[in-house]
Amino acid sequence: MASEWYHPVVDTESEPFWTAAREGKLLIKRCKACSKVYYYPRRFCPGCWSEDTEWIESKRRGKIYSYSTVHQNPAPPFAELCPYGVVLVDLDEGPRMMVNWDFSLSPEQMQCGMDVEVAFRKVNDELSLPIARPAK
Repeated sequence: MASEWYHPVVDTESEPFWTAAREGKLLIKRCKACSKVYYYPRRFCPGCWSEDTEWIESKRRGKIYSYSTVHQNPAPPFAELCPYGVVLVDLDEGPRMMVNWDFSLSPEQMQCGMDVEVAFRKVNDELSLPIARPAK
């Protein structure tokens, strides 16, 4: 199944993010000009458009802002995983990120406001994808 996973395009801007993910670390960006912390990796700050940004390591903690249960998805490998959950997580550092709910857990466990942690699902030696699960 791992070979069928969607593989994101890794470019010079996102490479540090994916390298850290393989090590179980969640990197997010902070603008040095306006201090905005944001996710997903991009060169320009979405607040002030400055290119003076830096990577910071997230504590990988947050709360579920919203969620959805996917009941149908014909794309491999998701068809055999249905139903599965997708969550919007407000990280403690401020940014909101969309990730899959831990596939080993029931989607019925998701609740708005729930404390969660971002973990990583190893797809292969080159790719680990962020997932959310209840905080310990």
